[in-house]
Amino acid sequence: MDSSINWDDLPKVSGRPLEGITEHTAQDVQQAVREVDERLNAIDPDGTVSRNFIDRFIAMGLTRRDFIKWSSMMTAALMLPPIFESRVARAAAVSTKLPVVWINLQDCDGNTESLLRTSDPGFASLILDTISLDYNETVMAAAGYQAMDRLNEVIAKHKGQYVAIFEGSLPLGNNGTFYTTGANAETGISLTKRVVAGAKMVMAAGTCAAFGGIPAAQPNPTGAKGIGDGLNIPVVNISGCPANAINLVGTILEVVMFNDNPALDRYGRPLWAYAHRIHDNCERRGHFDAGEYVLNWGDTAAQNEWCLFKMGCKGPYTYNNCPQVRWNQQVSWPIRAGHGCIGCAEPNFWDTMSPFEQPLGAKVYGSALGIGIDASANTVGEVVVGAAVAGIAIHATATWIRDKQSPGWKNPQSKDIPPKPPLNQ
Repeated sequence: MDSSINWDDLPKVSGRPLEGITEHTAQDVQQAVREVDERLNAIDPDGTVSRNFIDRFIAMGLTRRDFIKWSSMMTAALMLPPIFESRVARAAAVSTKLPVVWINLQDCDGNTESLLRTSDPGFASLILDTISLDYNETVMAAAGYQAMDRLNEVIAKHKGQYVAIFEGSLPLGNNGTFYTTGANAETGISLTKRVVAGAKMVMAAGTCAAFGGIPAAQPNPTGAKGIGDGLNIPVVNISGCPANAINLVGTILEVVMFNDNPALDRYGRPLWAYAHRIHDNCERRGHFDAGEYVLNWGDTAAQNEWCLFKMGCKGPYTYNNCPQVRWNQQVSWPIRAGHGCIGCAEPNFWDTMSPFEQPLGAKVYGSALGIGIDASANTVGEVVVGAAVAGIAIHATATWIRDKQSPGWKNPQSKDIPPKPPLNQ
């Protein structure tokens, strides 16, 4: 890893065009292009890094044409004008100079598996393989004291210059002891605080790291939270279960080209990836507009790839670019494969979006009255009406008993109350 670069000293880029979201003139775009070129020239002045990167992907059996196609797709995914295609390609090549520390917390390693262990390596996995991934517990050979020594060395050597990527939720319950790691049994809270303290940028890969995910679902026994909420720090959230490699790589390219964190939505997610609902860009949207729905798994409508809304698809409530960038080298995604979206990129999706194969209108809610574990809205209404009827009956019975025991209770005569004067005085 080349540690000679001080990322804070590189030329700044004053504006970042977002096609379809921000307003910008041709002059604004040209200025951004010039500034990005100056920045990339400062990172790789003689082109050595770029040539090494090209040699690596040719060795993988990929071609220059493949790289151009990938760069065009990545430019569109980043919502950049086409003039940035060559800059995105060069940023991908020099991203190998950006030091990255990857920490796994309370999770299933699904993001690592998804991002680094694809069966058909593409450029996204190539970049993730070739970035300066200085620490990743899942894929590194070192363990125990050696691993901790390596982590301490990296965060000290690249203080203020590395990108910290977290995978998994942060358990806060029982003073953080639900998660410990390393030979010294360091808690996740302590480890996370140490790593973010020297990070140039903090990213949360996957919904668990972004919002707590499945570990934070009710009753949340470990007190799990996302990294940002758990430590009350700014984090770039790349949500999804797992996160899409395109969104993770794109955010790294943002740092290389523009330095600043990307424009974010209210949940801390990059706007270029999470600005639009899945429903709006779904390939089955035309069937929704035409009122053509799948009503049973395997029926003729399912075979004709009609809308899955009535089978519980949560695309109308979920913001992500899954329909555009897809998965497995842009081949497919859940809805194309025949199952509805489960809303995994949204906060608290396990509690708010389930059951995943029923529309939210048929959702079963937990009973606030403590009658049973779950109760439908109708059942809750019936219980409330029944309780009211029972209350009325009890009140009537008590009144009848009182009337029988004290017939004169309604009009007690008090000697202290003076008689009322006549109305004409």
